Amino acid sequence: MPIQKPSLVELTVTALRGRIAAGEWPLGVRIPIEPELAQLLGVSRNTVREAVRVLAFCGVLSVRQGDGTYVVSRLDPAQALQALAQAGLAEQLETRAMLEVEAARLAALRRSDADLAALRLALVARGERLPGEALDGFIARNMAFHRAVTAAAHNASLAALYDFCAESIRQALRSTLDDTSLPEPDHAKHAAIVDAIAAGDPDAAARAARAVIAPTLARLEVSR
Repeated sequence: MPIQKPSLVELTVTALRGRIAAGEWPLGVRIPIEPELAQLLGVSRNTVREAVRVLAFCGVLSVRQGDGTYVVSRLDPAQALQALAQAGLAEQLETRAMLEVEAARLAALRRSDADLAALRLALVARGERLPGEALDGFIARNMAFHRAVTAAAHNASLAALYDFCAESIRQALRSTLDDTSLPEPDHAKHAAIVDAIAAGDPDAAARAARAVIAPTLARLEVSR
């Protein structure tokens, strides 16, 4: 299949992103109006309009009717997701470890009785991977367990970040479970996380969460 060239709208989006990232239009600043942008970038007003719509959808720009278009973020989530998708398996697991270890530590400090009940239900639901079971179902149960841990941490930013990285985490899980040479964390390791959270021991919870991922990371380091 031939490589497709980027469209004029895509090129315009890239040009606008570049100027925002370079600080030409700082946060909170209104960018030039449509005709000025068209002249500046050498494209039509329709192309500018579509590019602005893309960046508004991504949360980089905010279009305020009757007022103009403002820069509201220098971070484009689409670029961040692309970077996560292109990261190596070890890097994806390191990122997952940072999120899940801190979530377990905070959960041990902040969990409620309702959180603990939800965790225990999620642990039972996760169970072990059954022989011949399709990966999708097991991965969904595994991620539901770790989301329950994150919910028990009572940190909205951490929960949002975990959800943002969910696809990267799902891909990493699939890669590790597909590779029979890599260790597969068992039910007991996940139960240890719940036990430490129930005991209110943040250090033990962090160690237990790290123990789920550490063996796989260690094996990947050896194979580099």
